[in-house]
Amino acid sequence: MSKIFKGTKPSRRSFLRGALAGGGALAGGAAWADADPAIVEKQPWNQYLGDGVDARPYGVPSKFEEHVRRQDVPWLTADPISSVNFTPLHELDGIITPNGLCFERHHAGIAEVDPAQHRLMINGLVDRPLVFTMQDLMRFPRENHVYFLECAANSGMEWAGAQLNGCQFTHGMIHNVMYTGVPLRLLLAEAGVKTEGKWIMVEGADASGMNRSIPMEKALDDCMIAFKMNGEALRPEQGYPVRLVVPGWEGNMWVKWIRRIEVGDKPWHAREETSKYTDLLPDGQARRFTWEMDAKSVITNPSPQAPITHGPGHTVLTGVAWSGRGTIPRVDVTLDGGINWQPARMSGPSFDKSMHRFYFDFDWDGKPLLLQSRAHDSTGYVQPTKDQLRAIRGENSIYHNNGIQTWAVNEQGVAENVEIS
Repeated sequence: MSKIFKGTKPSRRSFLRGALAGGGALAGGAAWADADPAIVEKQPWNQYLGDGVDARPYGVPSKFEEHVRRQDVPWLTADPISSVNFTPLHELDGIITPNGLCFERHHAGIAEVDPAQHRLMINGLVDRPLVFTMQDLMRFPRENHVYFLECAANSGMEWAGAQLNGCQFTHGMIHNVMYTGVPLRLLLAEAGVKTEGKWIMVEGADASGMNRSIPMEKALDDCMIAFKMNGEALRPEQGYPVRLVVPGWEGNMWVKWIRRIEVGDKPWHAREETSKYTDLLPDGQARRFTWEMDAKSVITNPSPQAPITHGPGHTVLTGVAWSGRGTIPRVDVTLDGGINWQPARMSGPSFDKSMHRFYFDFDWDGKPLLLQSRAHDSTGYVQPTKDQLRAIRGENSIYHNNGIQTWAVNEQGVAENVEIS
């Protein structure tokens, strides 16, 4: 890039002088002689007072960021009351999803629950059936953990081929936040699980009565009853005032507005684990209880909603990776559709069952690109291609598609969702 200094540390002034002499080669900065009006002329915000501290008691994004929002795909569901809103992954960086942009999925719309009237019951095969108020829950020891929540149907429309042209729509059924709550094992211990109690059934308070069976081993391991995300109360669409957190497992099990936990000796085989959220195989049989989310990654920029907007030169590629079985120590990136792979640069904290951010810096020569990323998780599992998945599971499923995603970038920097073989 620029001169290497030996023996002496360069001053800020000499560094800037060197950068200017180089014409801003790294980022393509404009020379002073160009006299860009945006820097040499006064702007409105230089001349007038802005709003005071009392104008925005709850902070909101800049008006120039209004395009950064969740979006749905109307044809995916028949009614917005039972629908999906996708996270704009291509607009984000780091690993934490802002609360107002977190993917949401509802089966009966957003329940507006009064926390003063909300109760959580534990019954079934327990020594002491209990009912907790929100204040009761707040008195238990609490923990903070960063986890991803991914719908099992994330990327599901891509099983039969490229369908939706956007990172938000192909991979946006996911978010990653810090949850604050109580370990579920503490509540179960308070109730006293009987020896024959091997499963729990969790039920939501919304009109759909969402319920799922969860094995006791998972319930006692890392499940949480969460009431805050990213430091503030859960949003209504995320289950306010309290929800279940099931780290690394499919999002349908993270029951929102949780009101009851029944302990039993076998799974309940509810609708969402029989007719739904099973993986249909080519012979007509279905895999059931495929809870864990396999290692996966996606390049978020460049992507169809985030084209390359500069000419040839230094380009920053970025994306996210995650695994329901651990951490992501490595992500590989290819610019030519898998002929040559290179390690990406992992950046930021690495938490168990959390998103990981990766970057790859390269000089784009203005020629077409075939961009892919490939995640490796801490168990040694390597993200497969879509063809590798289809060879085993066919094209009938709509769940658990963690195949490698391809973006084709043309000479103008415009990206498109494609598949290559």
